Amino acid sequence: MKTYSPNEIKNIAIVGSAGSGKTTLAEAMMYEGGVIPRRGSVSAKNTSSDYRPVEQEYGSSVFPAVLYAEWKDQKLNFIDTPGADDFVGGVISALEVADTAVMVVNAVKGIEVGTEIISRHAKRMNKPMIFIINQLDHEKANFEQTIEHARASFGPKVVQVQYPVNQGNEFNMVVDVLKMEMYKWKPEGGKPEVLPIPDSEKEKADELHNALIEAAAENDEKLMELYFEKGSLSEDEMRAGIRAGLIARDMFPVFCVSAEKDMCVRRFMEFLVNVAPSAAVMPGTETIDGRLVPYDAAGPASIFIFATSIEPHLGEINYFKVMSGTLKEGDDLTNMTNNTKERFSQLFAAAGKNRTKITEMKAGDIGATVKLKNTKNGDTLNEKDCDYQFPGFKYPEPRFRTAVKAVNKNDDEKVAEVLNRMHEEDPSLLVEYSKELKQLILSGQGEFHLNTMKWRIEHNDKLPIEFIAPKIPYRETITKYAQADYRHKKQSGGAGQFGEVHMVIEPYTEGMPEPTSYKIGGVDSKMSVKGKEVYDLPWGGKLVFYNCIVGGVIEARFMPAILKGIMEKMEEGPLTGSYARDIRVCIYDGKMHPVDSNEISFRLAGRHAFSEAFKNAGPKVLEPIYDVEVLVPEEDMGDVMSDLQTRRAVIMGMDADSGFQKIIAKVPLKEMQRYSTALSSITGGRATFGMKFAGYEKVPAEIQDELLKAYHEAEEDE
Repeated sequence: MKTYSPNEIKNIAIVGSAGSGKTTLAEAMMYEGGVIPRRGSVSAKNTSSDYRPVEQEYGSSVFPAVLYAEWKDQKLNFIDTPGADDFVGGVISALEVADTAVMVVNAVKGIEVGTEIISRHAKRMNKPMIFIINQLDHEKANFEQTIEHARASFGPKVVQVQYPVNQGNEFNMVVDVLKMEMYKWKPEGGKPEVLPIPDSEKEKADELHNALIEAAAENDEKLMELYFEKGSLSEDEMRAGIRAGLIARDMFPVFCVSAEKDMCVRRFMEFLVNVAPSAAVMPGTETIDGRLVPYDAAGPASIFIFATSIEPHLGEINYFKVMSGTLKEGDDLTNMTNNTKERFSQLFAAAGKNRTKITEMKAGDIGATVKLKNTKNGDTLNEKDCDYQFPGFKYPEPRFRTAVKAVNKNDDEKVAEVLNRMHEEDPSLLVEYSKELKQLILSGQGEFHLNTMKWRIEHNDKLPIEFIAPKIPYRETITKYAQADYRHKKQSGGAGQFGEVHMVIEPYTEGMPEPTSYKIGGVDSKMSVKGKEVYDLPWGGKLVFYNCIVGGVIEARFMPAILKGIMEKMEEGPLTGSYARDIRVCIYDGKMHPVDSNEISFRLAGRHAFSEAFKNAGPKVLEPIYDVEVLVPEEDMGDVMSDLQTRRAVIMGMDADSGFQKIIAKVPLKEMQRYSTALSSITGGRATFGMKFAGYEKVPAEIQDELLKAYHEAEEDE
């Protein structure tokens, strides 16, 4: 394989909803580019993209697949991405390194919620976007309605380059209004017969041709002047205008395809070569400190790792984009995250499960390597004296969580290792052992996401596991002032133990005045503050600890022990064993013994006094609340709203959003368990949602009673 320069490289992310035909399109592109001798199919489980066992089992993409084709002396790097919303992490990493997004749309289903969600990521990353209307050979294909929906969602920027002459079962003809030709295919697809546009289509073709010229001219003042002067533009002039419109995201060209029959794939690849922006014309990428790095083959060598795959017999395969300079086989680069050196002993051009060995790659190109030791997704590696560092990925917040444990307890450690390895492949999958909940918590984008990981662990790693309901990270706090004292006294032959602590506790709020007096035993007692310590608790909220001891009744050296006892009880709250937060404590009196007092005595006295005071201070359980946004087709609004109300949701607002309805609500985490599955069931998979932690709020009284009862029953069982 030749070494391609930045102006000869086109980087494409093939994106779209599940079932739109992305993998089939990628297979046809590789076949037309001569990378594979025959086209595989998803149903036959022999595509280059979906080669992993879990993808063949499910019949859909789970990971992004890096592919390429050489076409007309240019290299097309394209990444086939998963369509299921649960695997959006792969879409985000692909878009991060692509220069153009190709949005594949099912001609039967039209613009789906998934189309809208993915397009938002493309917009956030400022990526050019081309639409491909696929499956025009389906008996229920409706190209006109799909175009209408696309314009409703994305506006007049959606501009047709092609339209089908005979969509449906007999589909085999397309009119191209850029080249003003008609293409006709034999049943096997491939290279078409090029024909003049028939009279029956001339009026429609002319109208769309003029619309395309106007759209192209709008993106360049010189082209606009030429258009006014000549009344038309040449094909090359139109291409220049379309390219400018693509880069500025002022134009979304539309193509027609039957990927399964390999119809119009060659023409689309020709368009990519002629019009899609190359790496050389893209502005480059900003480093984390704001420097813009162009794709310059003569610059310092710098690469960005965007994907990792772990495969049998090979181990880790790291996929990268050359951000600057030229990377050669055998080069040593420094990882900017951990300052370790890595040797690139082998370089590959990746075509899914197949890889072609190469000796060097220039800026803008995408490739793969093996045997990197300390490098992960999102890392930047540079040659000596280069300090570029590119930002990592921004993944959506997890939407589904479960606790996981091995069926065989002896396998717990192995399961944790496998899950951490999976996180390296898919960083949108989060793994954490919660000391608070005493559970290994797995969080992801949906139930399908986590069930896929479960399948892989059980079938690939032969480790049976089970998912169990995750505990909710409740918090405890107080609502009023309370006083308590406790004497710890123990005598057992030798040295005894003695410590007595008197304290006042009250709810803490930001900016509240310093304590001056409290009513204790019906009498106003003044507080003399000798010391104040403020602790930002690891689990959120604060503890403010005051030493108000007068006359040395407790020596200052015992204050840390009292604080330790209080903190121990805050780590295991008196109500439900959950963390306590936002409490102010004043130690104002006590007693000690000249011989028997020691740290353990005051730690226990502080712990018990705090527990007793807490129970008398109007204790409340707090639950985590999440901001939830649901994007739903209008016809499903009523059902989705009704379901949210059963989940104790507080609806904050509703809004129209690109042809869909957006519901904004605050919902307790407890009620969001399995919501992704319920929403999919209610809407037939046409809705999606996002959730983000908002804060803690008090649980209703009846739920608090249930939690206290369950906690006390569990304690009795133990």
